Amino acid sequence: MALTLGFTGMDAATEAALTAAFNQANGSLGHPWQLVPDAEAATVIVDMDSMYGPMSWLRLHAAGKQVVGLSSAARTQTDFHLRRPFDADSVAELLQAVSGGQPAKAAGKPAAEPQASRKSAAAAPKESRASAPAAAPPHVAAVPSGMSPSPVPQDLLPEEHPLPVDEEAEPPAPAPHLPASVEAGTLAPTTITPSAAVVHPAPAVEPIAPATPAREPVFADWLAPGALSGRFRYRRAVQEPLLIDANARQYFATTSLKPLASVIEGRVGREDFQPVDAAAWARETEALGAAQPLNRLQWFGGLVAGKGHLLPEFDTSGRYRLGKWPQTEREFPKHFRIATAMMKGPATLAELAGASGVSFQEVADFVNASLITGYAELVPDAPPEPVEPPKPAGLFGRRRGK
Repeated sequence: MALTLGFTGMDAATEAALTAAFNQANGSLGHPWQLVPDAEAATVIVDMDSMYGPMSWLRLHAAGKQVVGLSSAARTQTDFHLRRPFDADSVAELLQAVSGGQPAKAAGKPAAEPQASRKSAAAAPKESRASAPAAAPPHVAAVPSGMSPSPVPQDLLPEEHPLPVDEEAEPPAPAPHLPASVEAGTLAPTTITPSAAVVHPAPAVEPIAPATPAREPVFADWLAPGALSGRFRYRRAVQEPLLIDANARQYFATTSLKPLASVIEGRVGREDFQPVDAAAWARETEALGAAQPLNRLQWFGGLVAGKGHLLPEFDTSGRYRLGKWPQTEREFPKHFRIATAMMKGPATLAELAGASGVSFQEVADFVNASLITGYAELVPDAPPEPVEPPKPAGLFGRRRGK
């Protein structure tokens, strides 16, 4: 069974550098590890120096995950420790320590002392090293100027953890209604084909109702992890070009989100995405500036999908809460108030609108975006407590009760 590793609580530049170091380290060990979203990983690396790192660690620890703390400090309270700055050697030492079940300790020296790390890697079993080349890191630039990290309310953070620096939101969980990805360069969600007719005398099988209400695909559906594979040009974006790298989870476009609203609204199908070859990709992305995290664009696609109404697959009377603080946008200042209300506890859309002072339509749009990107969750109603039978009263009742 493959060993699974995920990242969370770190900005895009740190995640890109850590991914490159992991690919090189994993190749040197024979590729025993698999990089997956943090929700599916047994071991998760958390940036403990970031603003939301301590909150992510508390959530993962409560979920029974094995946590690796990425920190420039000499020690951390997580199960394992990866010192910053890191390199492929220190990551390889960490992977060996985790897979070997060793006790919590710092994985190697910082990157400033590479000789000790190389010595440790050389001491690994010969059969655990492979000659596969290291993967090149993806092209990642700084967080665009249009994004503004929102401060977390002080009463929502543990008292023992101060607020460090900004971070980029972790890769989201895939939308529940999307199927797996198709081949590279193609993009339509796979269609469920009815099975062949059963030969007599087998009884007819009653069709099973879909888990979610049927609706036309929207832009955000195509940006869920695994829905696309490859590089694409979005056909509708003529005035403002939009290029998407689904594998690297990045996009290239204007730093503002609102100018893209008119081209991503409504139904979006396979014909709206055009594969791009390497030469055209290099030429067109150079003119668009820095890469931006695809999770940001998926969030905005969810924001405009419902047009003031909750999407049909979500319960309109349900109670929702934020499982983690989102990356709010300067273009939508009211979202901070909605997020603050959702962090206080599960609430219906009407209750959130009343608590935040924001319109019901804007709350519905924000909840759509948060559910699609995995920031929010539906909280089911608690089952009623059992009612105890009444105790016997009177003299004879007390005697019978003895």
